[in-house]
Amino acid sequence: MEPGLAYHGGMPAHTDILSDPVRRFLAAPHIASVATIDPDGSPRQTVVWYRLDPDGRLLLNGRMPRRWCANLARDGRVAVSVVDGADPYRWIGLTGTVEEIDERSPRAHDDIVALAHRYHPEGPDDDMIAAFRSQSRVTFLVRVTSIHEHLED
Repeated sequence: MEPGLAYHGGMPAHTDILSDPVRRFLAAPHIASVATIDPDGSPRQTVVWYRLDPDGRLLLNGRMPRRWCANLARDGRVAVSVVDGADPYRWIGLTGTVEEIDERSPRAHDDIVALAHRYHPEGPDDDMIAAFRSQSRVTFLVRVTSIHEHLED
């Protein structure tokens, strides 16, 4: 790992707290806003792609050395909001903790390519995939600990 990165693993097994409507919403390729904590305690936000894994964890993937990635590796607490692009009054707020970090491995590169296919269903072009594969990437798996949802009509 690069200096400043820490593994926040070893969390106990947890019960999936995501309801079926929340799972259906998160299964769609919405864009997520991720809030992390800078070393001085200031909040930092970024917009990212995500995927909901079958076990109820959120997969986030970023490019090192972006600040949000370093923040999340250092302090695994995170807040995520996911907004419906077609109806911005439908959204979900999640808080969670990083359970697993996988950096600079084939998995981190495979994860960003899979996300590119999720967000570009017509298929990402070869240049995009080559660029992703040449970057230093990191994958975070986030255990959701609380949900605040606004999915009602």
